[in-house]
Amino acid sequence: MKSPFSRFFGGEDKADEPEQPVAATNKLSEEVVKLPIDKISANKFQPRTVFDEEKIEELARTIHMHGVIQPIVVRTSDEEGNYEIIAGERRFRAMSSLGWKEVPAIVRQLSDKETASIALIENLQREELTSIEEANAYQNLLELQGITQEALAQRLGKGQSTVANKLRLLKLPEEFQTALLNRIITERHARTLLKVKDVEMQKKLFDETVEQGLNVKQLELKVEKLLSAEPKKAKPRRKAVSRDIRIAMNTIKESLSMVTKSGINLSTEEEEHDEYYQITVKIPKKKS
Repeated sequence: MKSPFSRFFGGEDKADEPEQPVAATNKLSEEVVKLPIDKISANKFQPRTVFDEEKIEELARTIHMHGVIQPIVVRTSDEEGNYEIIAGERRFRAMSSLGWKEVPAIVRQLSDKETASIALIENLQREELTSIEEANAYQNLLELQGITQEALAQRLGKGQSTVANKLRLLKLPEEFQTALLNRIITERHARTLLKVKDVEMQKKLFDETVEQGLNVKQLELKVEKLLSAEPKKAKPRRKAVSRDIRIAMNTIKESLSMVTKSGINLSTEEEEHDEYYQITVKIPKKKS
């Protein structure tokens, strides 16, 4: 089975291999070197923005007693001998807190999108990201990789609805996102608030949730009551579509689905006009 790294980059990438203990790493491409700690900076694609200082201190005590079992992984960031962390920022922070002048590291030459992908996968495997950090990481990967939500979901081994629901969190006001980041509200709270389209009412419910410590069920009941009180809007009547046109549309959609399953991440847009339906298909020149 291919690892997440292989799904992102294709083929048998060196990044697929687990990091080995310092003493067991002998390959030239995986040589462990000692680097000045003041020449190393954090990964600009690091999805985690909040670090648990208590856990960092705990890790530092372990490193102080037993040493570093896994070196950090870095890439060169400029021609002046500076480096950027690819994986292992918690270890780096722990070693920094111990006052180390040098740290064991493996230097790899990776692109921005490879670095962003590895940073996300490393954190997802530990399940330590908040939902909003995960959402931001997904958005970065979509932009860097130039792929669709469906393709990203496949490469992460997740359902497309899971990825879509995470990305919807980025539509929330910044105050709500900060609350998610600091674990003041949960993802289920946030998704419930997204059902409310009125901005002022959404803010009112958010404030009540935080101030009163509402659980998800209590918030859902408030939202249901609010939505049920809203006047129902008459749904526009859709024009009847002939059986032949439905067959034609379904045939086109099935064909596009077969192309997507072959690994080509095409994108489609459907538009309904008075006299015709329009389907626009964009096929990338390069296979992602």
